[in-house]
Amino acid sequence: MAEFRMPVLGADMDEGTVLEWLVKPGDVVRKGDVIAVIDTEKSAIEVESFSAGTIDKLVVGTGETVPVGTVLAVIAEPEGERAEPAAAARKARRPRAPARAERPALVPAPRPVSPVIRHRAHELGIDLAAVHGTGQAGAITRADVEHAASELHPATARQPTAGAPKPPRSRRKPAPRGGRLRVTPLARRLAGELGVELAGVTGTGPEGAIREADVRLARAAGEAATAAAAAAPAARSAADRTQSMRQAIARLMARSKREIPHYYVSNTADMTRAMSWLHDRNRELEVSQRLVPAALLLKATALAARRVPQLNGYWTDDAFQPAEAVHLGVAISLRGGGLLTPAIHDAADLDLAELMARMRDLVTRARSGRLRGSELTDGTITVTNLGDQGVESVAGVIYPPQVALVGFGRITERPVAIGGLVGARPVVVTTLAADHRATDGYTGARYLTVLSDLLQRPEEL
Repeated sequence: MAEFRMPVLGADMDEGTVLEWLVKPGDVVRKGDVIAVIDTEKSAIEVESFSAGTIDKLVVGTGETVPVGTVLAVIAEPEGERAEPAAAARKARRPRAPARAERPALVPAPRPVSPVIRHRAHELGIDLAAVHGTGQAGAITRADVEHAASELHPATARQPTAGAPKPPRSRRKPAPRGGRLRVTPLARRLAGELGVELAGVTGTGPEGAIREADVRLARAAGEAATAAAAAAPAARSAADRTQSMRQAIARLMARSKREIPHYYVSNTADMTRAMSWLHDRNRELEVSQRLVPAALLLKATALAARRVPQLNGYWTDDAFQPAEAVHLGVAISLRGGGLLTPAIHDAADLDLAELMARMRDLVTRARSGRLRGSELTDGTITVTNLGDQGVESVAGVIYPPQVALVGFGRITERPVAIGGLVGARPVVVTTLAADHRATDGYTGARYLTVLSDLLQRPEEL
């Protein structure tokens, strides 16, 4: 038996909440399958299984908050060669259970879907593959799911909205309180189709008769009230999450400054050749495939970390542990406030086009709440780039247990003297924050020199 425990999804995480289980007892899982959504102070994270086998039991229920390390589920691991026949037999005994490739919970959605929206769709019995997303980049919103549910269950959608406010009273004579209501045939038929209670509608026709326009006004007022009631708690929840994330970030940065003896070195890198090469390269590419300067900066950072491995790894058990690969953490600001630093795995081995595609994908999923646990815990060195915000340099704070963080300012033209002549050239200020327990200023300076040299040879990136 293997124990699936509450993972550490960040150096500042002490506990987490099981937001959603994507499996149930009896399901067969492989290593790397997403099996749960964990809610942390920063975001809802999809968590993968670290073992293969069959879900024996779920120990912690949905909505429960438990400390890091708590057993969440028990997985029965396969025993030798008999594991495959046993799994096939279990599947044969459950003919109605959808195959793994058919379970939307275990297959990434083709469009951005947040765990909360996915959970709501599961409650309503909605197949997200059939839902048209109206959000940014085709993201499926809560309204899209509710609309799909109303089409799937029209009888439920036509129920009158409880607590809907009555439309403003007309100056005309209202409908009589007693006796039969005066309603035009068209208004009566429309009310039945829209699920509007005629008793709560104020008529504006002759002698208070209810007309088609009165029914539509009552329906619109009811929908507005429902939307307002739903938006208020959602807004409070978003504000609470942002505040919680700010507090978590503050605690982690305070711990980093308290425990890690930071040192800083900086350098100004000439970007003339890099920008010229980038301009020529983009002329040959489709608009949707063109590269941005950030791709060059990220690739150069990853390659420099490979060549100066003393800065690529973790400080654990009072010693530096070098990482086998460069998993480049990228600081991403969220629209509602806060910051996440997911990692681009094996960044030094990716070409510029793939690196840029990975970066865009991370930004999209980070802002829609669809990151995986491994993306938040595997970073070996982090980059923060605030050049698009207009700052000239960034002196960052190391994200423990990493030992280095690279900051980039904006690329700007400055007067530079070359061969006795002064000219304007594009440059960028690079700043390294490093852990003095693992390295010293000499190593940090060597890293920035390698980084600058790589930017002088963009064709090799």
